Amino acid sequence: MESLVNRTKFRLLLILVFGTLSLIGLFIYSLTVGSYNIGWYDAISAFFSAVSNGGETTTTEERIVYLVRFPRFLAAVGVGIGLAIAGVIMQAVVRNPLVDPYITGVSSGASFGAVSFMMLGFMSGTMAVYALPISAFIGAVAAFFITIGVSEASGGRPITFVLSGVIVGFAFSSLTNILVVENPDQLKGVLFWMFGSLTAPDLTQCAILLFVVAIIGAIVLLYARELNVILLGEEQGSQLGVNVRKVKLLMMVLSSIVTAVCVAFTGVIAFLGLIVPHMARMLVGGDHRLLLPASIIIGANFLLATDILCRFIGDLPIGAIVSLIGAPFFGYLLIRRGKEYSN
Repeated sequence: MESLVNRTKFRLLLILVFGTLSLIGLFIYSLTVGSYNIGWYDAISAFFSAVSNGGETTTTEERIVYLVRFPRFLAAVGVGIGLAIAGVIMQAVVRNPLVDPYITGVSSGASFGAVSFMMLGFMSGTMAVYALPISAFIGAVAAFFITIGVSEASGGRPITFVLSGVIVGFAFSSLTNILVVENPDQLKGVLFWMFGSLTAPDLTQCAILLFVVAIIGAIVLLYARELNVILLGEEQGSQLGVNVRKVKLLMMVLSSIVTAVCVAFTGVIAFLGLIVPHMARMLVGGDHRLLLPASIIIGANFLLATDILCRFIGDLPIGAIVSLIGAPFFGYLLIRRGKEYSN
């Protein structure tokens, strides 16, 4: 048993080391990929030149590398980590690895908030750049609290939480569709946002995103033991001195906040919160003290690599590509593992 634990810890160490080296390599490569060709040496030089000048850019290469491609890298890392953490949390709370962060209805709520802003133009001027993510965040939080309310009114069990999220998600999706039909001239921009994109956030928005993800990630890591206990059930959790119901509620709130922030800045990127935790679970097992760090590094690498792929094939919305990868992966999980989690 002890040798198995040691092997698992060694695997985590390898994931962290090689994952960090991979992130560095992907970062350098991401600065060179795009419609404007820049060699890796010129890209690195332009990046460090802009950094040494306090963010002031003087050449075309510096502007592209520092103001366009660097924020895109930060957004990929932040959202990859955020959705991976949210996925681990939701799979632990619901006790089923076949769910992802969007079961709370936050993606549909965020879509409705963002589309409402785009269609109705609630704000304009200098604050307009922040109005879209703010509107999306408000919609996501509203959807989450409605989901919680419906779930608690129907018993507060994991299955009622999932069903409540589905109901709320359909309701907000219907409202979004009505807005889109009534404003067809805005359809292209709406669809691009609803399928996810890493091109929108600037450096300030990326800083906000990374700050929220870092804070919530640190809190969740501190609760890794409690997440392990949740899997045992409320009765056994109580015997071990853990208020399972209270921890579940806290984890659901944290998961929904980080998901809402990610969706608010980059749109809907589905399936990442399903795929990444399961990949990490296959490598390091179900102990959340190991699963969370592994999911963090895998999530960052996965989304960054997918973003680079998107640029090669025409800068398509990244959410669409992740979903294209995630759909067959979900089918595989459902066939191979679904019966184990039917209760």
